[in-house]
Amino acid sequence: MSEMITFQRPDGKSCSGYYGAPDGNKTAPGVVLIQEWWGLNDQIKGMADDLIEAGYRVLVPDLYRGDVTLEQAEAQHKMEDLNFDDATNQDIRGAAAYLKTSSPQVAVMGFCMGGILTMLAAIHLSEEIQAAISWYGVPPEEGGDPSKISIPVQGHFGTADSFFPPEAVDALEEKLRASNVDYDFYRYEGAEHAFGNETGDSYDAAAKEKAWARSLAFLNEHIRLLNA
Repeated sequence: MSEMITFQRPDGKSCSGYYGAPDGNKTAPGVVLIQEWWGLNDQIKGMADDLIEAGYRVLVPDLYRGDVTLEQAEAQHKMEDLNFDDATNQDIRGAAAYLKTSSPQVAVMGFCMGGILTMLAAIHLSEEIQAAISWYGVPPEEGGDPSKISIPVQGHFGTADSFFPPEAVDALEEKLRASNVDYDFYRYEGAEHAFGNETGDSYDAAAKEKAWARSLAFLNEHIRLLNA
């Protein structure tokens, strides 16, 4: 059963989030799932429920504090107003700490804006998380140095993505490769940005199916088996 809960950030402030565990298993490995720029809506809750069904405890921190939008312009405005440093080092760090009270292995996984934050978490939260999966998210240069990542990272990108075009993904991959970061990047031919969101115009069912299967295999390798 999934529900809204409240957890503590490192600075002592509280944050709400959508939480669930498989069949009440409070020791299952955890995943901090990060929203797209729309907010904590029914679509990302559905993704969380799918992960719960796959055997993971999941917490989706509410980065917009209850706000949700369907309008792209408003979503972009909300994303631009979000303090990414605070979201990474307080909300996401706090969510990971909440999950780690019951299981030693935690991953971060996010989509679009959440993909950016996932990469930032991989850079800055290596002591709190064990793996990271970014769906179409490339971190800004000012966000930190990707070569410092010390945990396994997986990335999923569409070749027709106009938000994070192939050359941006290639540049990120080169930094990871040059620093011997443990990573796997997958590119989906013809897929656009947000190809995994079944409610959007860019949804690509075939690409989503492949990326989801690869994500579950990655989680199984890096947090479920280690948690056994």
